[in-house]
Amino acid sequence: MTTTADAAPAAHAPIESPRTTVYRPAHPLNLFRTVGVLMRGPKDPTMLVDGMALWRASRTPAGVATLALRQSSEGIHATAWGPGSDWALMQLPALCGADDDASGFDVSSLIAAGHPHLADVARRTAGTRLTRTDLVFDALASSVIEQKVTSFQAFGAWRTLVTRFGEHAPGPSPRPMFAPPTIDGWRLIPSWAWHRAGVEPPQSRAIVRAAERGERISAVVLAAQTGAERDRILTSLPGIGAWTSSETRSRALGDPDAVSVGDYHLAHQVGYALTGARVDDDGMLELLAPWTGHRHRVIRLILASGLLEARRGPRLAPEDHRRR
Repeated sequence: MTTTADAAPAAHAPIESPRTTVYRPAHPLNLFRTVGVLMRGPKDPTMLVDGMALWRASRTPAGVATLALRQSSEGIHATAWGPGSDWALMQLPALCGADDDASGFDVSSLIAAGHPHLADVARRTAGTRLTRTDLVFDALASSVIEQKVTSFQAFGAWRTLVTRFGEHAPGPSPRPMFAPPTIDGWRLIPSWAWHRAGVEPPQSRAIVRAAERGERISAVVLAAQTGAERDRILTSLPGIGAWTSSETRSRALGDPDAVSVGDYHLAHQVGYALTGARVDDDGMLELLAPWTGHRHRVIRLILASGLLEARRGPRLAPEDHRRR
Protein backbone atom coordinates (compact mmCIF):
# COMPACT_ATOMS: atom_id res chain seq x y z
CA MET A 1 0.00 0.00 0.00
CA THR A 2 1.65 3.23 -1.15
CA THR A 3 0.78 6.55 0.48
CA THR A 4 1.28 9.89 -1.25
CA ALA A 5 0.44 13.46 -0.36
CA ASP A 6 -1.57 15.76 -2.59
CA ALA A 7 -0.06 19.03 -3.71
CA ALA A 8 0.35 21.63 -0.95
CA PRO A 9 -2.61 24.01 -0.57
CA ALA A 10 -2.42 27.60 -1.65
CA ALA A 11 -1.07 30.10 0.87
CA HIS A 12 -4.51 31.60 1.43
CA ALA A 13 -5.98 28.19 2.36
CA PRO A 14 -4.23 26.96 5.50
CA ILE A 15 -5.65 23.47 5.28
CA GLU A 16 -3.42 20.50 5.86
CA SER A 17 -2.81 18.48 2.71
CA PRO A 18 -4.65 15.17 2.70
CA ARG A 19 -2.92 11.84 2.48
CA THR A 20 -4.08 9.39 -0.17
CA THR A 21 -3.73 5.73 -0.98
CA VAL A 22 -5.36 2.96 -2.98
CA TYR A 23 -5.89 -0.25 -1.03
CA ARG A 24 -6.19 -3.33 -3.24
CA PRO A 25 -7.76 -6.10 -1.16
CA ALA A 26 -6.76 -9.68 -1.83
CA HIS A 27 -10.33 -10.77 -1.19
CA PRO A 28 -13.81 -9.81 -2.45
CA LEU A 29 -14.96 -6.71 -0.61
CA ASN A 30 -18.22 -4.84 -0.26
CA LEU A 31 -17.09 -1.59 1.37
CA PHE A 32 -20.48 -0.42 2.60
CA ARG A 33 -21.55 -3.77 4.07
CA THR A 34 -18.19 -4.20 5.77
CA VAL A 35 -17.48 -0.77 7.23
CA GLY A 36 -21.04 0.52 7.31
CA VAL A 37 -21.94 -1.63 10.33
CA LEU A 38 -19.96 0.82 12.47
CA MET A 39 -22.43 3.64 11.80
CA ARG A 40 -24.50 4.46 14.87
CA GLY A 41 -27.67 5.62 13.16
CA PRO A 42 -28.32 7.79 10.07
CA LYS A 43 -27.15 11.00 11.81
CA ASP A 44 -23.97 9.57 13.32
CA PRO A 45 -21.53 12.51 13.59
CA THR A 46 -18.59 10.13 13.07
CA MET A 47 -19.81 8.49 9.84
CA LEU A 48 -21.84 9.33 6.76
CA VAL A 49 -22.52 8.06 3.27
CA ASP A 50 -22.49 10.60 0.45
CA GLY A 51 -23.23 9.02 -2.91
CA MET A 52 -20.50 6.46 -3.52
CA ALA A 53 -18.27 7.77 -0.72
CA LEU A 54 -18.15 6.59 2.85
CA TRP A 55 -16.79 9.13 5.33
CA ARG A 56 -15.47 8.23 8.77
CA ALA A 57 -14.07 10.45 11.53
CA SER A 58 -12.11 8.79 14.31
CA ARG A 59 -9.73 9.54 17.14
CA THR A 60 -6.63 7.50 16.41
CA PRO A 61 -3.64 7.03 18.74
CA ALA A 62 -1.94 9.76 16.66
CA GLY A 63 -4.86 12.20 16.79
CA VAL A 64 -8.09 12.93 14.95
CA ALA A 65 -8.45 11.69 11.38
CA THR A 66 -11.12 11.87 8.69
CA LEU A 67 -11.27 9.19 6.01
CA ALA A 68 -13.12 9.39 2.70
CA LEU A 69 -13.41 5.95 1.05
CA ARG A 70 -14.54 5.15 -2.48
CA GLN A 71 -14.57 1.74 -4.10
CA SER A 72 -13.73 1.10 -7.75
CA SER A 73 -12.43 -1.75 -9.86
CA GLU A 74 -8.93 -0.66 -8.85
CA GLY A 75 -9.59 -1.00 -5.12
CA ILE A 76 -10.46 1.29 -2.24
CA HIS A 77 -9.46 4.89 -2.89
CA ALA A 78 -8.80 6.51 0.49
CA THR A 79 -8.15 10.15 1.35
CA ALA A 80 -7.32 11.13 4.91
CA TRP A 81 -7.04 14.44 6.74
CA GLY A 82 -5.75 15.33 10.18
CA PRO A 83 -2.87 14.40 12.48
CA GLY A 84 -4.07 10.79 12.60
CA SER A 85 -4.22 10.40 8.82
CA ASP A 86 -1.14 8.19 8.49
CA TRP A 87 -2.39 5.87 11.25
CA ALA A 88 -5.84 5.72 9.64
CA LEU A 89 -4.36 4.76 6.27
CA MET A 90 -2.10 2.13 7.82
CA GLN A 91 -5.13 0.67 9.60
CA LEU A 92 -7.29 0.77 6.45
CA PRO A 93 -6.78 -2.90 5.46
CA ALA A 94 -8.02 -4.06 8.89
CA LEU A 95 -10.95 -1.67 8.63
CA CYS A 96 -11.79 -3.32 5.31
CA GLY A 97 -11.60 -6.83 6.75
CA ALA A 98 -8.08 -7.92 5.79
CA ASP A 99 -7.66 -9.52 9.24
CA ASP A 100 -10.93 -11.42 8.99
CA ASP A 101 -9.83 -15.07 9.06
CA ALA A 102 -12.58 -17.44 8.00
CA SER A 103 -10.40 -20.53 8.41
CA GLY A 104 -12.45 -23.32 9.89
CA PHE A 105 -15.74 -21.97 8.58
CA ASP A 106 -17.15 -24.07 5.75
CA VAL A 107 -20.26 -22.83 3.97
CA SER A 108 -21.18 -26.47 3.32
CA SER A 109 -21.65 -26.87 7.09
CA LEU A 110 -24.70 -24.65 6.77
CA ILE A 111 -26.16 -26.97 4.16
CA ALA A 112 -25.33 -30.05 6.23
CA ALA A 113 -27.13 -28.45 9.19
CA GLY A 114 -30.23 -27.94 7.06
CA HIS A 115 -29.82 -24.25 6.29
CA PRO A 116 -29.17 -23.97 2.54
CA HIS A 117 -30.74 -20.50 2.57
CA LEU A 118 -27.89 -19.26 4.80
CA ALA A 119 -25.33 -20.93 2.54
CA ASP A 120 -26.86 -19.00 -0.34
CA VAL A 121 -26.64 -15.76 1.67
CA ALA A 122 -22.96 -16.53 2.38
CA ARG A 123 -22.25 -16.88 -1.33
CA ARG A 124 -24.19 -13.74 -2.26
CA THR A 125 -22.46 -11.66 0.42
CA ALA A 126 -18.95 -13.00 -0.02
CA GLY A 127 -17.65 -9.42 -0.06
CA THR A 128 -18.93 -8.77 3.46
CA ARG A 129 -15.97 -8.92 5.83
CA LEU A 130 -15.68 -8.44 9.59
CA THR A 131 -14.28 -4.96 10.14
CA ARG A 132 -11.71 -4.08 12.80
CA THR A 133 -11.10 -0.53 14.07
CA ASP A 134 -8.51 -1.24 16.81
CA LEU A 135 -10.14 1.62 18.78
CA VAL A 136 -11.25 -0.27 21.85
CA PHE A 137 -12.46 2.55 24.06
CA ASP A 138 -14.65 4.15 21.39
CA ALA A 139 -16.29 0.77 20.78
CA LEU A 140 -16.70 0.26 24.52
CA ALA A 141 -18.26 3.68 25.07
CA SER A 142 -20.75 3.34 22.21
CA SER A 143 -21.70 -0.16 23.38
CA VAL A 144 -22.31 0.97 26.96
CA ILE A 145 -24.54 3.79 25.71
CA GLU A 146 -26.60 1.17 23.86
CA GLN A 147 -27.26 -0.91 26.97
CA LYS A 148 -30.94 -1.46 27.84
CA VAL A 149 -32.37 1.25 25.56
CA THR A 150 -33.77 1.40 22.05
CA SER A 151 -31.43 2.08 19.13
CA PHE A 152 -33.21 5.40 18.59
CA GLN A 153 -32.34 6.53 22.12
CA ALA A 154 -28.78 5.24 22.01
CA PHE A 155 -27.97 6.79 18.65
CA GLY A 156 -29.37 10.13 19.82
CA ALA A 157 -27.25 10.04 22.98
CA TRP A 158 -24.12 9.14 21.00
CA ARG A 159 -24.78 11.99 18.57
CA THR A 160 -25.32 14.51 21.37
CA LEU A 161 -22.24 13.55 23.39
CA VAL A 162 -19.84 13.21 20.47
CA THR A 163 -20.95 16.49 18.92
CA ARG A 164 -20.71 18.40 22.20
CA PHE A 165 -17.61 16.84 23.74
CA GLY A 166 -15.78 15.41 20.74
CA GLU A 167 -13.56 17.26 18.28
CA HIS A 168 -14.50 18.77 14.94
CA ALA A 169 -13.07 16.49 12.28
CA PRO A 170 -10.81 17.94 9.56
CA GLY A 171 -11.43 17.73 5.84
CA PRO A 172 -14.14 18.82 3.36
CA SER A 173 -16.85 16.42 4.52
CA PRO A 174 -20.38 16.95 3.10
CA ARG A 175 -21.59 17.98 6.56
CA PRO A 176 -19.72 18.74 9.79
CA MET A 177 -18.29 15.61 11.38
CA PHE A 178 -16.86 14.97 14.82
CA ALA A 179 -14.41 12.50 16.31
CA PRO A 180 -15.33 11.01 19.70
CA PRO A 181 -13.92 12.56 22.88
CA THR A 182 -10.54 11.55 24.20
CA ILE A 183 -10.60 8.92 26.92
CA ASP A 184 -10.05 11.68 29.46
CA GLY A 185 -12.77 13.68 27.73
CA TRP A 186 -15.28 10.88 28.36
CA ARG A 187 -14.24 10.87 32.03
CA LEU A 188 -14.80 14.61 32.41
CA ILE A 189 -18.30 14.81 30.91
CA PRO A 190 -20.44 16.34 33.69
CA SER A 191 -23.37 14.44 35.14
CA TRP A 192 -25.92 16.94 33.81
CA ALA A 193 -24.65 16.40 30.25
CA TRP A 194 -25.14 12.65 30.49
CA HIS A 195 -28.64 13.31 31.83
CA ARG A 196 -29.55 15.71 29.03
CA ALA A 197 -28.28 13.23 26.45
CA GLY A 198 -30.60 10.59 27.87
CA VAL A 199 -27.89 8.31 29.29
CA GLU A 200 -28.90 6.76 32.58
CA PRO A 201 -26.57 6.90 35.62
CA PRO A 202 -25.49 3.21 35.52
CA GLN A 203 -24.28 3.61 31.94
CA SER A 204 -22.56 6.97 32.48
CA ARG A 205 -20.83 5.61 35.60
CA ALA A 206 -19.63 2.57 33.67
CA ILE A 207 -18.02 4.75 30.99
CA VAL A 208 -16.50 7.19 33.48
CA ARG A 209 -15.04 4.41 35.63
CA ALA A 210 -13.64 2.63 32.57
CA ALA A 211 -12.12 5.91 31.38
CA GLU A 212 -10.18 6.23 34.64
CA ARG A 213 -7.88 3.51 33.30
CA GLY A 214 -8.95 3.54 29.68
CA GLU A 215 -5.50 3.55 28.06
CA ARG A 216 -4.49 0.49 30.07
CA ILE A 217 -7.75 -1.29 29.29
CA SER A 218 -7.32 -0.67 25.56
CA ALA A 219 -3.72 -1.89 25.59
CA VAL A 220 -4.52 -5.07 27.51
CA VAL A 221 -7.52 -5.91 25.32
CA LEU A 222 -5.51 -5.38 22.13
CA ALA A 223 -2.71 -7.56 23.49
CA ALA A 224 -5.05 -10.41 24.44
CA GLN A 225 -4.77 -13.40 22.12
CA THR A 226 -8.25 -14.92 22.33
CA GLY A 227 -11.85 -13.79 22.48
CA ALA A 228 -12.27 -15.52 25.83
CA GLU A 229 -9.34 -13.60 27.28
CA ARG A 230 -10.69 -10.30 25.96
CA ASP A 231 -14.11 -11.14 27.34
CA ARG A 232 -12.61 -11.85 30.76
CA ILE A 233 -10.82 -8.49 30.76
CA LEU A 234 -13.83 -6.48 29.66
CA THR A 235 -16.37 -8.15 31.94
CA SER A 236 -14.10 -7.54 34.93
CA LEU A 237 -14.95 -3.84 34.58
CA PRO A 238 -17.87 -2.44 36.62
CA GLY A 239 -21.02 -2.16 34.53
CA ILE A 240 -19.64 -4.24 31.65
CA GLY A 241 -21.42 -7.52 31.03
CA ALA A 242 -21.42 -10.19 28.34
CA TRP A 243 -23.50 -8.15 25.88
CA THR A 244 -21.27 -5.06 26.07
CA SER A 245 -18.11 -7.14 25.85
CA SER A 246 -19.36 -8.92 22.75
CA GLU A 247 -20.38 -5.68 21.05
CA THR A 248 -17.00 -4.11 21.87
CA ARG A 249 -15.07 -7.10 20.59
CA SER A 250 -17.01 -7.30 17.33
CA ARG A 251 -16.68 -3.57 16.56
CA ALA A 252 -13.10 -2.94 17.66
CA LEU A 253 -11.51 -6.33 16.97
CA GLY A 254 -13.67 -8.03 14.35
CA ASP A 255 -14.15 -11.02 16.68
CA PRO A 256 -15.77 -13.76 14.54
CA ASP A 257 -17.11 -15.60 17.59
CA ALA A 258 -18.70 -12.74 19.55
CA VAL A 259 -22.29 -13.47 20.58
CA SER A 260 -24.31 -10.68 22.18
CA VAL A 261 -26.00 -12.64 24.95
CA GLY A 262 -28.72 -10.57 26.61
CA ASP A 263 -29.82 -8.76 23.46
CA TYR A 264 -33.53 -7.90 23.38
CA HIS A 265 -34.08 -9.37 19.89
CA LEU A 266 -31.08 -11.50 18.87
CA ALA A 267 -31.98 -14.85 20.43
CA HIS A 268 -35.46 -14.64 18.91
CA GLN A 269 -34.02 -13.84 15.48
CA VAL A 270 -31.48 -16.67 15.61
CA GLY A 271 -34.06 -19.14 16.84
CA TYR A 272 -36.58 -18.17 14.17
CA ALA A 273 -34.01 -18.35 11.37
CA LEU A 274 -32.63 -21.74 12.41
CA THR A 275 -35.73 -23.49 13.77
CA GLY A 276 -38.75 -21.37 12.90
CA ALA A 277 -39.43 -20.68 16.59
CA ARG A 278 -38.21 -18.32 19.29
CA VAL A 279 -35.50 -19.40 21.73
CA ASP A 280 -33.86 -17.79 24.75
CA ASP A 281 -30.15 -17.06 25.14
CA ASP A 282 -29.33 -20.61 26.19
CA GLY A 283 -31.20 -21.95 23.21
CA MET A 284 -29.37 -19.55 20.91
CA LEU A 285 -25.99 -20.67 22.21
CA GLU A 286 -26.99 -24.30 21.71
CA LEU A 287 -28.08 -23.65 18.13
CA LEU A 288 -24.87 -21.78 17.32
CA ALA A 289 -22.58 -24.35 18.98
CA PRO A 290 -21.74 -26.19 15.72
CA TRP A 291 -20.08 -23.00 14.49
CA THR A 292 -18.08 -22.18 17.62
CA GLY A 293 -15.26 -19.90 16.57
CA HIS A 294 -17.46 -18.30 13.92
CA ARG A 295 -20.75 -17.72 15.72
CA HIS A 296 -20.74 -13.98 15.02
CA ARG A 297 -20.18 -14.75 11.36
CA VAL A 298 -23.28 -16.96 11.32
CA ILE A 299 -25.27 -14.29 13.16
CA ARG A 300 -24.29 -11.77 10.49
CA LEU A 301 -25.56 -14.18 7.83
CA ILE A 302 -28.85 -14.60 9.70
CA LEU A 303 -29.31 -10.83 9.97
CA ALA A 304 -28.50 -10.43 6.26
CA SER A 305 -30.92 -13.19 5.27
CA GLY A 306 -34.08 -11.22 6.01
CA LEU A 307 -35.53 -14.18 7.91
CA LEU A 308 -37.34 -12.19 10.56
CA GLU A 309 -40.27 -13.29 12.68
CA ALA A 310 -43.44 -11.31 12.13
CA ARG A 311 -44.01 -8.81 14.93
CA ARG A 312 -46.42 -9.98 17.61
CA GLY A 313 -47.00 -6.64 19.25
CA PRO A 314 -45.96 -3.00 19.38
CA ARG A 315 -42.35 -1.91 19.38
CA LEU A 316 -40.60 -1.46 22.69
CA ALA A 317 -41.62 1.99 23.92
CA PRO A 318 -38.64 4.23 24.72
CA GLU A 319 -38.50 5.23 28.38
CA ASP A 320 -37.19 8.75 28.98
CA HIS A 321 -35.78 9.03 32.50
CA ARG A 322 -34.99 12.74 32.04
CA ARG A 323 -38.50 13.69 33.10
CA ARG A 324 -38.20 11.91 36.43
